[in-house]
Amino acid sequence: MNNHLINLYDLNFAELTEFVAELGQPAYRAKQIWQWLYRQYTPDFASMSNLPKSLREKLAANTTLDIGPIIAEQLSSDDQTKKVLFQLADGQQIEAVLMRYEKRRTLCISTQAGCAMGCVFCATGQMGFFRHLSVAEIVAQVMHFARELAAEGEHVTNIVLMGMGEPLHNYENTLTAVDRLTDPAGFNLGARKITISTVGLVPAIRRYADEKRQTPLAVSLHAATDAERDKLIPVNRKWPIADIIDACHYYVEKTGRRITFEWALIAHENDTIEQAQALGRLLQGMLCHVNLIPLNPTQQYGGQPSSRARVDAFQQELARYGVNSTVRVRRGIDIQAGCGQLKAAVKE
Repeated sequence: MNNHLINLYDLNFAELTEFVAELGQPAYRAKQIWQWLYRQYTPDFASMSNLPKSLREKLAANTTLDIGPIIAEQLSSDDQTKKVLFQLADGQQIEAVLMRYEKRRTLCISTQAGCAMGCVFCATGQMGFFRHLSVAEIVAQVMHFARELAAEGEHVTNIVLMGMGEPLHNYENTLTAVDRLTDPAGFNLGARKITISTVGLVPAIRRYADEKRQTPLAVSLHAATDAERDKLIPVNRKWPIADIIDACHYYVEKTGRRITFEWALIAHENDTIEQAQALGRLLQGMLCHVNLIPLNPTQQYGGQPSSRARVDAFQQELARYGVNSTVRVRRGIDIQAGCGQLKAAVKE
């Protein structure tokens, strides 16, 4: 792929309008192209039938919609979860997942190639950090599945930025991609349908709060004491739990929005009654919700998912502190749908 081509998913509407003017075209052509990109999900220029042939040729010569080929794909045994591995122009590989629920079609999207956070139980964290994804590389993952679902008469209902990478580490590109996907004149997905996940980058959480964004925030906590969290999430040494919880209170005050805490339940590690009590004390009185997720095992981490009985006991303990929680349905375990796992398998 020619690296000098402009990826149209990198341009906002004003930039696209300017680019179209540079090609000697009237401004209304930008609106037509925008519609093809974000309403029709067209994969190529040849199908943009209301554009003159000369413009389609210019677009094909100077721009692209491609982020790279899919080099691996897996479908879960129940056909409800599909995972794809894209190879980007520079050889980096990223994953995206489609999860089908009764009424939802949820995408799990990557924001970085690899991840710098080094969480010990995460396959992406185990591989290290390579680079941030561009806006186009984030948006194109969504468009791939939007196109596929549209062919079946369905549409994307939800997006979680919980794939490879730490979204708030790639703040500008991640949030620009979110703006592109929520643009009422474009893809037009409701902001509240896109959840951004973070391991707790405190300055970024505060900035996010100040911007009063409507997109929900989820914090991957996984431990309620620094001694435990330091072992799981190295970045905790830089921003310990007290700082994260302060930032979360700030977020709730600034936005009036509920915050979600993610908790991967690891048998006999962070699923103890003591950890549940510590978490209950930490979150008591906050406008929040806890997502309990039995661990997706990875090859390089020996931890195992908690048993149902331990999950129930943990949840009951949280309820004693008035903290609401739900147990997340585990999806795609048979195809390693945990982030980074398909790439790790392809590398072996």
